Amino acid sequence: MSGGTITMAKTNFTAGEVSLDMLGRGDLSAYANGAKRLRNVFISPIGGVSRRAGLRHVDMAQGSGRLIAFEFNTDQTYLLVLTDLHLAIYADGIFVAEMSTPWSGAQLKQINWTQTADTLLIVHPEVAPRKLTRTSHSAWTIAAWSFYEADGVIQQPYHKFADDAVTLQPSASSGTISLTASAAVFVAGHVGTRFRLQQKEVEITAVASATQASATVKQNLVNTSTHKDWEEQALSAVRGWPVSVCFHQDRLVIGGSRDQPNRLWLSKSSDLFNFDLGEALDDEAIEFALLSDQVNAIRNVFSGRHLQVFTSGAEWMVSGQPLTPTSIQLTRQTRVGSPVDRTVPPRDVDGATLFVSRNGQDLREFLFADVEQAYQSTDLAMLAKHVMQAPIDQDYDAGRRLFHVVMGDGSLSTVTVFRAEKVTAWTTHATDGRFVSVAVVEGEVYALIDRAGLVSIERFDSALALDAALSGAAETAKTVWTGLHHLEGREVRVLADGAAIETAQVSDGAVTLSEPAKTVQIGLPFTHEIEPLPPVVQTAGGAGPGTVVRLIRAHFRLLDTQALHLDTGKGPTPIPFRRFGRHAFDSGPPLFSGDVQMRAIGWKRDAFAPLWRISQDAPLPCTILAVATEMKVSS
Repeated sequence: MSGGTITMAKTNFTAGEVSLDMLGRGDLSAYANGAKRLRNVFISPIGGVSRRAGLRHVDMAQGSGRLIAFEFNTDQTYLLVLTDLHLAIYADGIFVAEMSTPWSGAQLKQINWTQTADTLLIVHPEVAPRKLTRTSHSAWTIAAWSFYEADGVIQQPYHKFADDAVTLQPSASSGTISLTASAAVFVAGHVGTRFRLQQKEVEITAVASATQASATVKQNLVNTSTHKDWEEQALSAVRGWPVSVCFHQDRLVIGGSRDQPNRLWLSKSSDLFNFDLGEALDDEAIEFALLSDQVNAIRNVFSGRHLQVFTSGAEWMVSGQPLTPTSIQLTRQTRVGSPVDRTVPPRDVDGATLFVSRNGQDLREFLFADVEQAYQSTDLAMLAKHVMQAPIDQDYDAGRRLFHVVMGDGSLSTVTVFRAEKVTAWTTHATDGRFVSVAVVEGEVYALIDRAGLVSIERFDSALALDAALSGAAETAKTVWTGLHHLEGREVRVLADGAAIETAQVSDGAVTLSEPAKTVQIGLPFTHEIEPLPPVVQTAGGAGPGTVVRLIRAHFRLLDTQALHLDTGKGPTPIPFRRFGRHAFDSGPPLFSGDVQMRAIGWKRDAFAPLWRISQDAPLPCTILAVATEMKVSS
């Protein structure tokens, strides 16, 4: 049996939390830079790990739903909260407007949207698309789309859904006419929709049977002969509505519908609601289908370096500079696929498009490689598969380089993304409830959270260290603090005057403290956890598999930290920067920056056990920059 003393330095956490599958891969740099467990912490792009910000209570929502960011200009941004048949609008966390909407709570998971200037376009395959328009700070309108119309002709997409051999015969060429089909064509829902016969439009006014309907002629027909040359409007209550939508090269792009899931429509250039195919001139509308050896139901269209099309089975590039009916090229790039049970919007991160895979186990980076002149789909969750739990929403905080993903199990995972420095670091956040949706509005990260059936709108706030929290200040110290109806009946944590921590019960929207305070934070506690991976050093005298390790001491380099609870195997032990409590001092503990150490005893024989662990719910800041562990190794 031989052994020795070694010191291992952990200078960063830029690989984030990694899967237990990695415990045998001590040869990888991700092992040295990773951790076994990172809960309720944020990882800096340069490597430090900090207790995450708390969640400030903004308002109660009318139920579960989705959050959408709306940016009118650099000075005016809004948070849109969509719930069952309802929309609430907030600016800087303050309610400004509300209105009724056509989307039920169950339908919200399939909505898709895009914005231009003061207008947001929202689509759902079972609901007629809507246009939300800001007319003033507190005045908003919602209306159905209106395609370009001139001389009674609506320039919208058309398609023949029946077999090519099916014919229509009009009874007259003008006025009110009857249409006779050679096979079953008409259903009651066709009333109010347009048909195009011989390139002329009529509007269905009544349906007598599957083969007989009445119509009003909008353009005089060429003749009354029986023709196979006919089609109906492609987007309707009968055939379904758009699945996805975006703007690209000054065109409105519609991707897929219920009955035409693999079809793309691009409007005329600079004429967003005109889909007239015309004579295929450069500025005219474009229409085509994605045809391949697999199903390609379009789930999202995204404007990036090229027009990107995310389908149920593959990812496509639509190229052409500019896109015209004759120059357009369609190329399948990768075969990953996107979720079909809900819409998880792709997001741009430094020129790459991040999207969730169909199996819900990958976060893919769709990035154009100049060498191959094609897109690649790298899996950013390759080393942290356990965090991917069927994502349901996502958004990117560019200022902090944090990509937030709401998981199906109610957790929120965050990946710090910094491609230039090869940083992809995952952490997971939990709160007393379930995360439902997330949106980043001008650098502010909002979340919709279901807490025991009550859904609240909350915002990450670095000034708070509790969840569902509110802060207050008074000129004269007091014991009773009100305004907490959203936490009625809950046991809450109170941080008073930045130092005293106590627990209280909310009754009639208020709490009573044991001693008066001038400033408070009141909310729900959360625990942050940091566990390193077991040491594996593949050198002579190192700690490889089968070795027994004893931690002698651990050195922690801290930044602006007020509380640190270390566990080396005998339970959490607080590091005493300064004695807490306002009876000892007039203010809270100072922000400590520097090195601290803790000695330890006892051999570690469990290969999966970390040498040290941090677990603390004290609502005080904690940032670890680096760790050095001095160990005795026996083999």
